[in-house]
Amino acid sequence: MSEALVAVEAAGTAASVPAASGARQFWRRLRAQRAALVAAAVVALLVLVALAAPLLTALEGQDPTTYHPSLIDSARGGVPTGSLGGITADHWLGVEPQTGRDLFARLVYGARVSLGVALAATVVQVAIGVAVGVGSALGNRWVDQLLSRATDIIVSMPLMIMSLALLAIVPSSFPRPVLVTLVIGLIAWGNIAKIVRAQTLSLKGLDHVAAARLSGWGGWRVARRELLPGLAAPVITYAALLVPTNISVEAALSFLGVGVKPPTPSWGQMLTAADVWYQAAPQYLLLPAGALFVTVLALTVLGDGVRTALDPRAASRLRVGTGRKDVKSDKDVKSTKSTKSTKSTKSDKSDKSDKEAIA
Repeated sequence: MSEALVAVEAAGTAASVPAASGARQFWRRLRAQRAALVAAAVVALLVLVALAAPLLTALEGQDPTTYHPSLIDSARGGVPTGSLGGITADHWLGVEPQTGRDLFARLVYGARVSLGVALAATVVQVAIGVAVGVGSALGNRWVDQLLSRATDIIVSMPLMIMSLALLAIVPSSFPRPVLVTLVIGLIAWGNIAKIVRAQTLSLKGLDHVAAARLSGWGGWRVARRELLPGLAAPVITYAALLVPTNISVEAALSFLGVGVKPPTPSWGQMLTAADVWYQAAPQYLLLPAGALFVTVLALTVLGDGVRTALDPRAASRLRVGTGRKDVKSDKDVKSTKSTKSTKSTKSDKSDKSDKEAIA
């Protein structure tokens, strides 16, 4: 608790809720949402698979780059030999058409690229967006105008078109995962900057922030000690929803051929080569597509759960597993019926007394 907040409380302002208590309330609200818990378990499993990719491929005895021409039927155009796309004890999910590379190894290593690029791009977006949003809200009129107009320009830029243009002109020697991360992060920070600016302007009028500024604190100290804790909830919420969006963008860029280049595996890159094999080797298309679908769905549900847990006043957009009911409970219905019956009994007694008085 800051010195400025202590001074405000001494003047008669209500004490704020400790951070530990707020964290406990957040976890309690999040645990009450079954869908969010399932999504969190799925995301944790995907992250664990991505981190343990070398260990998993070592258990299988394969790697994502080795070719196996003996497992390809060249007479049929490069279709994997055997049933179910070449699934054997040595190749758990089969092999790629034409190359014979192990599908399981490329899928788990592709998870590292897709999740890593999405998370790193989200960190870049949040860092730039928070810095620009807070600077715009705390700066003078000219600084606010300059940063706001720059944010408007960034928001108006079409992400895919700008990414395609930048990725096409950069030399191929530059590491593609790093390049895709920087391109997504440097182009798509405008929305979070707008959210942070609006939230910071509302926080500036609170008593503890005003007390800190009146006590002579500098702008950086006020932002670090008083504003950033209040910005945590909206920033975390928006960041949780940015991760699935960035996964989709990375997959789309790789699918278009300007993202991650072979032999580095990526789910979007696997989909690029699988579009002509959906009949001869359907698992080559279904596996990366299914992994992308499950990952984006789990992250979206988890992001909505985080948003609801941080802001319990907002109704969840995903009703599944939230435990909310729009209808009244049985106890409320019984209470309403009891109230109505009491009113009707009083009304009958009143009518009877009036009749006796008239008689």
